[in-house]
Amino acid sequence: MQKNITISGIFWRTLALAAAIGFLFAPVMIKLARDWWTDENYSHGLLVPFVIGFIIWLEFGELRKKASDPQVVFGAVIIGTSLFLLFAGTLGAELFTQRVSLVLMFAGIAVYFFGSRVLQLLLVPFLLLLFAIPIPQIIFNKIAFPLQLWASQLAVWGIRLFEVASVRSGNVIEILPRGSQQVISLEVVEACSGIRSLMTLMTIALVLAYFTRERREAWTNGWKELFTSFDFWRTFTLVLMAIPIAIITNGGRVTATGVLTYHYGKRALDGLAHDAAGWIVYVSALILLIMVNFVIVKARKLILNGFKNGEK
Repeated sequence: MQKNITISGIFWRTLALAAAIGFLFAPVMIKLARDWWTDENYSHGLLVPFVIGFIIWLEFGELRKKASDPQVVFGAVIIGTSLFLLFAGTLGAELFTQRVSLVLMFAGIAVYFFGSRVLQLLLVPFLLLLFAIPIPQIIFNKIAFPLQLWASQLAVWGIRLFEVASVRSGNVIEILPRGSQQVISLEVVEACSGIRSLMTLMTIALVLAYFTRERREAWTNGWKELFTSFDFWRTFTLVLMAIPIAIITNGGRVTATGVLTYHYGKRALDGLAHDAAGWIVYVSALILLIMVNFVIVKARKLILNGFKNGEK
């Protein structure tokens, strides 16, 4: 009977906590979900909650083992910081601050009830949630515009390899189609700069690294072991490599568009061809990411074998 009361108490406590979070963050979560649905730069956010739920389900047994005594003071500090950011973000109409406060609230609740040791196991879910939060527009523009210039410059180099004459002015590439008297201008907009695939690629890199871990215990035996483990630095490298991969693949997309424009004119710019090129970019980027992961793992094995042979 006592067990039933305990289960009932946990149920009502969880329900009350969920209701409180819903009351505080309902506008934030609704707007975030709407952005995931409408903003193609962050459409991967629609899958993030399911990936997080799957990770928690996989790690549930380990989470129960690592759950220690509640750290009320530390948890309360994190929750208080979250509420302050929510208040400040609401007053300043800054969505990014409000959304970060939601992530902090989840972290604070985990520490408050289960102790700080569970944070290490939940590090990847929290990072995935952060990667799905749209960054402020002013920062977005500062990232997107240089990517546009790099992608357009890379595309011009590629186009000229196919002996197609082109002129670049900023992020605009001018090409004279074969047999035509009218120049066609290709503008490398934000969608073609790599910023869109970059956000998705960084998320995929994190998921790929997490599910291909070599030493699962490195994520459970303390922060020092985690930060000095091969898996952590492989994850960091993969996330970092998402940047050049996004630039290269989108530069290749613009190159192909430029070459096709030279041969087929404006037909190469219609919606079907453009959408197909977008999917090819994602698939190519994913393949490159997997190849980088393979090279990193293979290089480590070769180095370790070299040391072992040297010792012999």
